[in-house]
Amino acid sequence: MYSAWVRLLTQLALRALDAVLPAKPDAEHLITGRRGEELAYFFLRKHKYVIVARNYRTPAHKSELDIVGWNEGVLCFIEVKTRTTRAVAPAEAAVDAEKRNDLRSVAKTYLRQQPDRPSTRFDIVTVYLDQPKPEITIIKRAFFLSG
Repeated sequence: MYSAWVRLLTQLALRALDAVLPAKPDAEHLITGRRGEELAYFFLRKHKYVIVARNYRTPAHKSELDIVGWNEGVLCFIEVKTRTTRAVAPAEAAVDAEKRNDLRSVAKTYLRQQPDRPSTRFDIVTVYLDQPKPEITIIKRAFFLSG
């Protein structure tokens, strides 16, 4: 009982501080990432993906599933990578082994909530904002649930 009261008081105190303290402006890379995810969302819809979730996260994992959607009867977990330059490395290179493992863990949690076990795949969408018109590419079957 005591811990429930402490938790409630802590939550109320944090909400009060959030209401009083000015919000920090978002970092430029966060703004860029959100823009890329928004562009990817509409691009995927145009390519016949039926989107069922965006920014799916769990308390137990540090990664999130940017987009979850159906494409041709397959449940797709989609990681979006946005870049303003191609000078360093391709955007998809950021989805390294550690990131893939994190995404697999989140996807397994998502699948435990589904009544059936559908066919799945991981896609990566790259968004480059270095031209007047964004360049968006889907890399289907970029990696698999078992790794």
